[in-house]
Amino acid sequence: MSSSHFVLLGVLVLSLSMQFCLVLGFVSRLRKWKQPLLDDESCPQAVVVLCLRGGDPFLTRCIEGLLAQNYPNFQIRFMVDHADDPAMAILKHTLETKHSPVHTLGTASDRYRIEILESPLSTCSLKCSCLVQTIEGFPSSVKILAMLDADTIPHTNWLRELVTALSPELVGAATGNRWYMPTQTSRGSLVRYVWNAGAVVQMYWYEIAWGGTLAIKLDSLRRAGILERWRLAYGEDTMVRKALSSIGQKVVFVPSLMMLNREDCTLAAFHGWVKRQLLSARLYHPFWLLVVGHGVSSAILILWALMSCLYLSTQQDWIGAGAILFSLVAYHVCLTCLLPWMEQPICDIARDRGDKIDWPNKPSFPSLLWIAWLTQWTYTWALLSCLFMNRFVWRGIEYEVAGPWSIKMMGYRPYQSPRKVADNAPHSI
Repeated sequence: MSSSHFVLLGVLVLSLSMQFCLVLGFVSRLRKWKQPLLDDESCPQAVVVLCLRGGDPFLTRCIEGLLAQNYPNFQIRFMVDHADDPAMAILKHTLETKHSPVHTLGTASDRYRIEILESPLSTCSLKCSCLVQTIEGFPSSVKILAMLDADTIPHTNWLRELVTALSPELVGAATGNRWYMPTQTSRGSLVRYVWNAGAVVQMYWYEIAWGGTLAIKLDSLRRAGILERWRLAYGEDTMVRKALSSIGQKVVFVPSLMMLNREDCTLAAFHGWVKRQLLSARLYHPFWLLVVGHGVSSAILILWALMSCLYLSTQQDWIGAGAILFSLVAYHVCLTCLLPWMEQPICDIARDRGDKIDWPNKPSFPSLLWIAWLTQWTYTWALLSCLFMNRFVWRGIEYEVAGPWSIKMMGYRPYQSPRKVADNAPHSI
């Protein structure tokens, strides 16, 4: 072997060591998840906003979880995209079942209020339009904005844990993150599971907020100009860190709010979904170049090892080729071993709050090795595609992207459910 091949072996060891240290720090934080919670007298008034477009497969459980919150002083704002949206029927049925009396649209109860998006802004995403509309109607007594996605199933302490994390003066926002544990184990859902495991580690170290479980002090939101930015933005969450840093505040991660997601997806759906995640990072992530560098360098490292192994084989240097091949396999196996290590404390957190942590047809470790390999190349292709992405479709709406604050909605239409997915299937939409 030449000196370049020894350099390759050293880079493999260094890359593995760095990733191990990052995961170790994340896992250590997860294991310190328990915290004393605010008592009722210390809880400021809060509003939880759930933006709805389409009938997500676990929407009923999401609504039920919100209605069961033990927070003493809050209201839920259900922001529905259109009066005839499929989510409306699910919402009304759940409220009729779980909450009495049933209030007509446009009126409010002590616990919830239903609003329809009146005039979607053409300069931002529909979700940002919903947030802008409802926040402008908040009474001055509201101190905390909390939000979640329709695929989040909040436990009883969900809101109290979020608001507790906002107690320090220098904290402007508190967030959790998702962990996929799909009810079906299709190739797409497993690739998303593996990709997301790596993504949550990066989000933790980069202090990036996740809109699926996020709370912001309203005073901080206004001082940082976040509402004005949402009027021109694609996504609502990735920008929060940079905006808050301008007023000397930060985003904190709440490990007890690692939320299990049971949805399934196809490989094609994952490709579109992950490109939208990466687009949000490209537009608003302060460390976007590091994200690109990590993704591209990982692919180059593997290709370098494979090409070196092939070259040494042609030179009949079987020992050298075997050493590099063994190192590459060991590298891949060790990285895959990080998955169950990360998942264990997340299962402990979920089990403590009463979530079921069973995973039907959970993949074996050899299967994970293959899925992790597929994820690497699917992610690399999505990352490269995202670099040149200037249009995207999100829940049936096409957007044009000219820059972080130059988003154009190419026409509005009510949501229509995909015909190819059964009504009762747990597929992401």
